[in-house]
Amino acid sequence: MSCRPPALEKPFGGAIFLGYMFDELSEKLEATFAKLRGRGLLSEADVKEGLREVRRVLLEADVNFQLTGEFLKRVEEKAVGVTQLKSVSPAQQLVKIVYDELTVMLGERKEGLRHSTLPPTVILMVGLQGSGKTTTAAKLARKLKGESRQVSMIAGDVYRPAAIDQLETLGRDLEIKVYADRTTTDVVKIARAGLEQARRDRDRVVIVDTAGRLQIDADMMDELKRLKDAITPDEILFVADGMTGQEAVKIAQGFNDALNVTGVILTKLDGDARGGAALSIYGVLKKPIKYIGVGEKTDALEEFHPDRMAGRILQQGDILSLVEKAQESFDADAAKKLEKKVRKEGMDLNDFLAAMKQIQKLGPLEGILKMLPGVNSKMLKQANVDPKRMKHVEAIVLSMTAQERKKPELLNGSRRIRVAKGSGRPIQEVNRLLDQFRDMQKMMKKMGSGGGMPRFPGGGGFPGGFPGGFR
Repeated sequence: MSCRPPALEKPFGGAIFLGYMFDELSEKLEATFAKLRGRGLLSEADVKEGLREVRRVLLEADVNFQLTGEFLKRVEEKAVGVTQLKSVSPAQQLVKIVYDELTVMLGERKEGLRHSTLPPTVILMVGLQGSGKTTTAAKLARKLKGESRQVSMIAGDVYRPAAIDQLETLGRDLEIKVYADRTTTDVVKIARAGLEQARRDRDRVVIVDTAGRLQIDADMMDELKRLKDAITPDEILFVADGMTGQEAVKIAQGFNDALNVTGVILTKLDGDARGGAALSIYGVLKKPIKYIGVGEKTDALEEFHPDRMAGRILQQGDILSLVEKAQESFDADAAKKLEKKVRKEGMDLNDFLAAMKQIQKLGPLEGILKMLPGVNSKMLKQANVDPKRMKHVEAIVLSMTAQERKKPELLNGSRRIRVAKGSGRPIQEVNRLLDQFRDMQKMMKKMGSGGGMPRFPGGGGFPGGFPGGFR
């Protein structure tokens, strides 16, 4: 499924990428396009001035110099004639051209993993020490297991202290087998034995973790070449630390020259960096970015969609990724039961809490909001979104008696003071929550009388908005 190009009109600037990686880049690009939108019809000089500003922003974001030049040349060629447009805003058309070329720079289209016709599919993970290779191996194993593939991992990092222990711990937590052999440092021997075990167990995918170094060296590359020859992997995935900027691109080039990597996984994209590596690595290597790491937990690995990423960078939101995440996270049966109960009996605070727990499965509220068109980083700062807000709401509701949750109208002044003390939250927060709940109840009644509730992926209805949302 492909993402639509950015809408030609976008109120409030659009959504931003999860985390912090592209915040600064997004804000600067949006400021540039806002100036152009404010001018109405554009002269050729206006377009050139805008593109000069885009060039400056990309270089400040640590995007490869040569790639930046090629990118702007393509944009300028396509922008010829934009100044003559009258039916469509020239500035918005320029945004559309930049969107298309950003998508090209990032890889044009999503590319999934190659799977062998004769199992198991073998995936070799390579990269420098500290790039998050071992954790990423576990994240990938978890994702593939969630796709109903029988997965195992091989502990091939025999040099870093506790690397084998780390992979085994992750494997136990995820209930995924890990093959390890502490009696030898012969990585080729370990990998061959692990692969034979995987064949006996009829595993569909085997992920081989390998040792990293602090820098590329001849011994490291020689070992990886021997390993590649011995196990003939279907995928060689280079794991790059997105925080290291252009250095990550240079290192990726070294690995690609030696091993001919088949794809890239960019880690730490939730970090506070400029984003140049993410925007440069495909253009330099011509090897697809297949996944991105967006957090420390084992579920924080996303498939990479160049078109959706371009939309995020240009603050256009990413509804498709949000819908997919909802499909993975929501309990459809529980949602249907909740919808049926709310329709029949009305909504109480137990329902409110159940709905809030469904939303919590999607991750931090700020991350969800960033994927919605019409929300930008400045709005989130002004709204003062508290990442602990949902926990506070849960504490307030759980401090009520079962009867109070069922009949919130019982919560008079003295009861509210008791709830505030029990939850450790100010009385103002208790009052605000109850006001929000009453608003939600009214909305649900209107929806009920109109014969429809809002629906989310999986078929169930969700009782209104984001519980514990921001004001």
